[in-house]
Amino acid sequence: MSGKAHTFGDHIDTDQIIPAQYLVTTDPKELALHCMETADQDFVKRVKDGDVIVGGINFGCGSSREHAPIAITGAGVSCVIAKSFARIFFRNSINLGLPVLESPEAADAIEQGDELDVDLATGTIRNLTTEQVFKAKPFEPFMMEIIEAGGLVEYTKRKLAAAG
Repeated sequence: MSGKAHTFGDHIDTDQIIPAQYLVTTDPKELALHCMETADQDFVKRVKDGDVIVGGINFGCGSSREHAPIAITGAGVSCVIAKSFARIFFRNSINLGLPVLESPEAADAIEQGDELDVDLATGTIRNLTTEQVFKAKPFEPFMMEIIEAGGLVEYTKRKLAAAG
């Protein structure tokens, strides 16, 4: 996956990802209209399909709302790279098919607008702007299957259909 970096700082909580007043829907496109608006009012105007959010420490902290990764994927973001993630946000993201990669070195070095190429299978993050290469822990095969299926629900449907 390839796209431009959109950088954010430490402790970006779920209220900054999707403010509480928009939790009346789970429609990804509707939530996407307000994604990250508290942290960056122009984010939804700049983000393009395939782009990458890069955060600092404890990205996704706060409430356990599933709306946060739904809003991010609805905005077209292909993955999130951060120094660290709140545990519930990390699990919700995988369950909803949003790849999240921990790489403190990448998060420190990547700047707003850098062009990135991310290989989930190997955990390789390439900054095409600076020609730097970073590593994140690659996903276990079963987690890749969940992400590739579009989330845990679709993964489970496929497994049940195959068991027939």
